[in-house]
Amino acid sequence: MKIFNRTKIRPLTIISALLLVVALTSAWMAPGTSKKAPYHSEGEMVQMMMQSGQLPTRDNGYFLGSGRCAGCHGVDPIAYANITMEGEQVSPAENWRATMMANSAKDPLWLAKVAHETTTNPMNAQALVNKCTSCHAPVGRFTHLLMGQENYSMDSLATDSLARDGVNCGACHQQRLPGLGSHFSGELRYHTDTIWGPFVSEEMNFPIFSEAMQSFVGYMPLGNHTVSKSEFCATCHSLITETADLNGNLTGGTFIEQATYHEWLNSSFNNDDPLVGKECQGCHMPRLDEPIVIASGYSFLPGRQPFGQHWFVGGNSFMLGLMKNNIDSLKITATQDHFDRVIDRTLDNLQNHTADVQLITGDVDGDTARFSVRIINKVGHKFPSGYPARRAYIEFIATDDNGNEIFHSGKMNSMYEVIGQDPLWEPHYQTISADHQVQIYEMVMGDVNGNPTTVLERAATMLKDNRLVPPGFSTTHSAYDSTMIVGTALLDPDFNHDANGTEGSGSDIVHYHIPVTGINGPVHVSARLMYQSVPPKWVGEMFAIDHPMINRFEQMYWAEGADPVQVGSADATVLVASVGNIAAKWSIGPNPTTNGQIQILAPEVVDWIAIYNLQGQLIERKRIMSNRATLQLPDESGTYIIEISSNHFHRIEKVLKR
Repeated sequence: MKIFNRTKIRPLTIISALLLVVALTSAWMAPGTSKKAPYHSEGEMVQMMMQSGQLPTRDNGYFLGSGRCAGCHGVDPIAYANITMEGEQVSPAENWRATMMANSAKDPLWLAKVAHETTTNPMNAQALVNKCTSCHAPVGRFTHLLMGQENYSMDSLATDSLARDGVNCGACHQQRLPGLGSHFSGELRYHTDTIWGPFVSEEMNFPIFSEAMQSFVGYMPLGNHTVSKSEFCATCHSLITETADLNGNLTGGTFIEQATYHEWLNSSFNNDDPLVGKECQGCHMPRLDEPIVIASGYSFLPGRQPFGQHWFVGGNSFMLGLMKNNIDSLKITATQDHFDRVIDRTLDNLQNHTADVQLITGDVDGDTARFSVRIINKVGHKFPSGYPARRAYIEFIATDDNGNEIFHSGKMNSMYEVIGQDPLWEPHYQTISADHQVQIYEMVMGDVNGNPTTVLERAATMLKDNRLVPPGFSTTHSAYDSTMIVGTALLDPDFNHDANGTEGSGSDIVHYHIPVTGINGPVHVSARLMYQSVPPKWVGEMFAIDHPMINRFEQMYWAEGADPVQVGSADATVLVASVGNIAAKWSIGPNPTTNGQIQILAPEVVDWIAIYNLQGQLIERKRIMSNRATLQLPDESGTYIIEISSNHFHRIEKVLKR
């Protein structure tokens, strides 16, 4: 979103700025002034609230609505603050409001899943709601705790504008810093009078201008580098749940539902070397290395850098699109334009910063073509990570020169499901040789009987986890017990191992052996890494339950369509010589040849002849118009492919030059 350049705004002189600071400070410190007395006039406050759109502005004594924060950290009407030198809008409030974080308490999948869990295990419903709302509606849940009320309810959430504000400004910035990175599963701890930011007064020539925030919203702004560290995100991004049996009785066991923070710990991203390491915020809140004035209304404020953009970019474009198309019914405070920007960032993140796909061609003979697909994880946690519904899979397609499919692994049907996958769960493959085999990177939860389940509270054991691990991942790391590889992927020498057998590659190689009997000519191959955040296989168990929240989400789900997103792809073409397709009266030789000359005698006039290397790259193509020809192979020794064509035949031959 472009706005005019703030460099065109004439700043106050140094003297006038200092005089203004003295005057304002005197007014704020006057006897009898309330801590929360607004600095801005009533007219200014109205203007700021109008700018915040429908963002809530209530103050419940512990937390504020994001609309109050947007008064200074939203769109600046004079385009001086929250904007780059090129005029790009970087307002925290505007960038945040259409993210999954902002809409965590309005997310219809989450609301449906809470209904699914509490309906399945009614005796544990209150504990489930307390746990789920701790991260998805923390302002509502922890206000209840601060008021001495232990339990929270979904009915309270539905009527509480601050709870429905999701993971809002205070939900992150009011965290107590001691202990971050050591308590998880939504066990958040909060200040009610302090806001933490990444800029430290003692390190800056112009310290934090705390009086403005104290006067306007009653918080003391303080700085600490922990705000820019991964542990600031840890409390909600590693989650352990209690296990219940099929009757709803707690077994005393636990299950690690998601461990994104611990996956980061077990990666090369967890490194103090700035050339190697990267915090969670480094990817999900990309830094701007230019000074940004971070609060409007105070023209003497200097710019701060680096500035963390409040993108909170991830990979869930499906749910973002679904919410965009249901803004009114979900009572979402973002616009379609807000969602469009977040969706664009999400797709860019998935397609350019998540994983690389490499396609390696191997030997090709008359009945089998061999390929290898290497997937390289580029992120600092598993892919997919987080909520256990998410999965990635390889779609591998081979076609002849007329576009007819020879082989198709990972094909999707009209109901957005992968054809051929096992009804329970698809095993991890090192080699794939049939269409019904497909490499699916996923976690599969098992209940107390060892059967697959999507009921989170019934999860007792991990049946499969072959999700792509991050670079640097190790089975000897102290966090491995929270981030384990489960199933046959652990025995796959190509999974997270380099060519020397050393673990930590963050990659996987899948070998494809494609039957090509009867094929004579070019074979075109495409390997695609596909991603689904909410596949039908995951929601089927939930959709079997009749509940208003579930029914609403089911209608939205099928209307949206759970199409996968292509994360990366690679293509190749090879030439295949079919066994049993050699006509009589042919003479091609000598084979092998030492001088590189090949004599060809055909049963009729040849139109043209082409020479390829083993990778299918064309070396030479020439017209012949005779039944005899002499070819000269390149100087380099090796195997070459000769393609001969006329009106009545098409022949492929391999020849060896020594």
